[in-house]
Amino acid sequence: MSAADTTTPAKVPPPRPAPPPPPAPRRPRAEGTSAGAGTPWLLLAPCLLVLLLVMGYPLVRLVTLSFQKFGQSQLWGFQPAESVGFDNFTKVLGDGEFWAVVVRTIVFAAGCVIFTMVVGMLIALLLQRVSGWVKTLVNIALVASWGMPIIVATTVFKWLFDADYGILNAVLSRLPGVDLIGHNWFASGPQGLAVIMLLVIWGAVPFVVITLSAGLTQVPKELEEAARLDGAGAWGVFRYVTLPILKPIIVMLTTLSVIWDMGVFPQVFVMRNGHPEAEFQLLTTYSYDRAFVVNDYGQGSAIALITVLLLLGVVAVYMRQMLKIGEVE
Repeated sequence: MSAADTTTPAKVPPPRPAPPPPPAPRRPRAEGTSAGAGTPWLLLAPCLLVLLLVMGYPLVRLVTLSFQKFGQSQLWGFQPAESVGFDNFTKVLGDGEFWAVVVRTIVFAAGCVIFTMVVGMLIALLLQRVSGWVKTLVNIALVASWGMPIIVATTVFKWLFDADYGILNAVLSRLPGVDLIGHNWFASGPQGLAVIMLLVIWGAVPFVVITLSAGLTQVPKELEEAARLDGAGAWGVFRYVTLPILKPIIVMLTTLSVIWDMGVFPQVFVMRNGHPEAEFQLLTTYSYDRAFVVNDYGQGSAIALITVLLLLGVVAVYMRQMLKIGEVE
């Protein structure tokens, strides 16, 4: 017998059983999914309801009046409102005075927006380079001017630019070769609208400055330092680093400024003592005059509806720009 025959064979351990497969993840119940999707609408419901009540009826009434002949007789109930189709829009769009008002409104709003954004950006950049107590004083002044009621601010500006008692004429007349004593700033439309534009800019700059200052705090200092090390000057850092980061905020502020400045009414109305002359008319005051001075509520509503459509065009441009920014990011 050989050694191989006498050797006891080794016992092989039995194979371990395979671990059980992990349990399949449970799918969320349909009830939970629908409830989660409806939660945002539930939270927005109070706000949407308030907007519907506050803006829904006036907007529907505005659209209805724009397609009707509605004057004093209809207002007092002596005659029923008469549907005239698109006649109000035809008369408005065929009126040369209306197009002059549209051009004046666009130029006025564009000037207000451009100067507001430029001055606001300069002040916001300046606040990043001053000491803390100076920044605090400037912010207090900005908030105070921003919180001042429009009627009060307009009255102050009327006094500043008054022809007989205005302090601005008295101060400027002290300069060599300048004589503005008794000068009427509202004798011509361009000068008067420039004064009103200055009033609008003065009231709009604080919001722009505060918003841009908050945005500038989000600009990484490392990027600015890297740009300076690469040889970029102050303008280069602003153009290639600061401006792209602030672009969403600038687009938002510009759109809001266009909407606000296209809707300027109390500044013109109060500055001209409730009776703006033809060369001071903007779309808002022109619509008001047609409705409540001429007593043609149909045409006044048509002008107001055209203004709303113009503003919706501005909103559409804003949404398109924001979507583009979102795609880039």
